[in-house]
Amino acid sequence: MRSATVPWGRVIRPTLAGGLAFWAANFAISLTPVAAAYRAALSIPYWPMTVAALGGGLLIAGCVNGLLLAVQDRLPGGSSIVKATLFSLLAMGIVEAFSILVDIDHLSIYHVIGVAMNVPRFVALGVTLGWLFDRSAPITGMRRGPADRIAGFVK
Repeated sequence: MRSATVPWGRVIRPTLAGGLAFWAANFAISLTPVAAAYRAALSIPYWPMTVAALGGGLLIAGCVNGLLLAVQDRLPGGSSIVKATLFSLLAMGIVEAFSILVDIDHLSIYHVIGVAMNVPRFVALGVTLGWLFDRSAPITGMRRGPADRIAGFVK
């Protein structure tokens, strides 16, 4: 059996950055009147929601980053930003499907509003992870040169 070494720098830094991007998008969205009405309708307190968004963002960023690291060479296409954003939106779909299944008897317009508010959060997470993923080489940890970034791959 062959064991793989885990490049912890490629796991921790993007996960932290993706979680912070998710949280920053959440913070920006939470300042809008729509978000205030949403929280009021569902009786969601502000500060616990903000802390939960940071924890949830870190968890989701870790999952998306792990998936991106696991399948980086198996997916067609050159842009890690697109791949990470698609994985992030897939994670959002799973979260929303679970949310609907848990609360199937009380579906309302607030579920649609919640989905609309989640899209920027998950896109920010995916773009951040993909951008950081493109900035580093696949295994060696060396920075890619300008020619490699233009070509879209490193051999």
